[in-house]
Amino acid sequence: MDSLCRYHWPGNIRELQNVIERAMITSAGRDLNVDLADLKLPNSTSGVEKTNRPQSTDGTLQEILEETERHQILKALEHCKWVVGGPHGAAARLQVNRSTLQVTMRKLGIARASC
Repeated sequence: MDSLCRYHWPGNIRELQNVIERAMITSAGRDLNVDLADLKLPNSTSGVEKTNRPQSTDGTLQEILEETERHQILKALEHCKWVVGGPHGAAARLQVNRSTLQVTMRKLGIARASC
């Protein structure tokens, strides 16, 4: 439940509704089992230097959530030409505090690629 709450849900409520409905149909017993394949995952991070990022391939839900968060941050940064703060920066676009975005970027290993 915690992982579902923390997932970004780029498709908004419709995506959440579809994932829950599919899980209800495919789950056996009293436990709701969400198939990770139902979550739409990003697959590109062009122009970005990745640092301090764990290189695991087991596809845990936490890793998938972090990759989704990373993708959304990168999209916002690219749209804002890598401006983090200010009224037209990525933090405002993501509706988070500048300092929160900076901490999250460090945690996820997001840094602008040096030319």
